[in-house]
Amino acid sequence: MSDSTNLNIIFIMRTNHTMTRKRISQKAAGDIASARISKLFALARGAVMNGNDERARRYVHIARRIGQKTNTPIPSGEGYCKGCGLPMVPGVNCRVRVTGGRIRRTCGSCGEVRRMPYTREQRE
Repeated sequence: MSDSTNLNIIFIMRTNHTMTRKRISQKAAGDIASARISKLFALARGAVMNGNDERARRYVHIARRIGQKTNTPIPSGEGYCKGCGLPMVPGVNCRVRVTGGRIRRTCGSCGEVRRMPYTREQRE
């Protein structure tokens, strides 16, 4: 066989066996994303407990990126500092104070203050 025939056979073999990516539904992608976000926040809390702040920041950054790409919200119990990106673990790297109908969380590393109302709990 000639060289051109060999090239044609190789070209046909390569084009016939290409793989295509299987698409998944948006709901399935959201379920996978929320599970990964929860896992990453658990790893970030563990890293803060061990004193590895840079690794914790990286975990939070990855979790936020996953949430942004899949349009999945971060679970409500998972708090992180908007200033420095560390997960907020009360008693370890943040201070929590309750005064005047508000919860005030102060980050221990950057000093960022987050204030949230808690009037709903007072009414009950």
